[in-house]
Amino acid sequence: MVQTAIPSTTSGAATPGWPHRHLLDVDVLTVDEVVRCLDLAAEMRALRAAGERPDWLAGEVVGLAFAEPSTRTRVSFEIAAAALGAQVVELPIEASSVTKGESLADTLRTMELTGVGTIVLRHASSGAPYLATRSCGSRIMNAGDGTHAHPTQALLDALTLRDALGELSGRTVAIVGDIGHSRVARSNLHLLTALGASVRLCGPPDWTGGFRTWRGVSVHHRLEDALDGVDAVMALRVQLERRAGGGVPSLREYGRRWGLTEDRMALARPGAPLLHPGPTNEGVELTASLAASSRSLIGSQVENGVAVRMAVLSLLAA
Repeated sequence: MVQTAIPSTTSGAATPGWPHRHLLDVDVLTVDEVVRCLDLAAEMRALRAAGERPDWLAGEVVGLAFAEPSTRTRVSFEIAAAALGAQVVELPIEASSVTKGESLADTLRTMELTGVGTIVLRHASSGAPYLATRSCGSRIMNAGDGTHAHPTQALLDALTLRDALGELSGRTVAIVGDIGHSRVARSNLHLLTALGASVRLCGPPDWTGGFRTWRGVSVHHRLEDALDGVDAVMALRVQLERRAGGGVPSLREYGRRWGLTEDRMALARPGAPLLHPGPTNEGVELTASLAASSRSLIGSQVENGVAVRMAVLSLLAA
């Protein structure tokens, strides 16, 4: 086990270099802060690959409060915190006193009073992490709130794209799918455009409304127009749990018009990588063969999720 101090370039909330106590969305981060986080994540990834374990969060308690189902985000946060030497406490909301009528605020205050210094919160209600910052004194990390934001997903997507493409300034990324219901899309729009990339959104008209005014963003309803010559493509899951009335006649029709295939990906630049935040609905958003192809970086996204969450936990707690 490696026991070393966090480098001064990654100093936390107590220093001018990292002024943020919480991470609620990426829109509050400057470009320099984003780059610092990505650089630290790359360092964390190298340490893990070398079998080293920095004990930077020894003595810290990290609580996972997930009020929605999760595999990748929950597991990667748990591994990230443990890899940094923190004690991890899991609190599935459905197994907590919330089921007895306790408010979310009271639950979070209880976690704080029992010694949890950082709470990783996922909630179905947009804005829940912001309420959490007013309800308790623990550091709050947003692991996804409603249709609003998913900051660490956007950071790991940016790291994955940077690995594949180099600097993102001047690049064009297509995001295809259920844009309107996607917290992943919103955080990625903030981050990718801040880093100088252009974003093409594509999907059914009912799922892409309201985005034309975003700077650096264009909206397309024909998949061919969105994919033409782009540097990378991100597919999004059709969020059946949030659709509330649909927007397409059927999933089969969605797949026919907007599903990604090898032939459609050929419209992008040669070798353009494919991302997907998962879980994938193969045969709807993309084919199984495309998900397993050489251009798919879905596995890299999962691996980078641990490194990015290690980096953010370290920055907030330092």
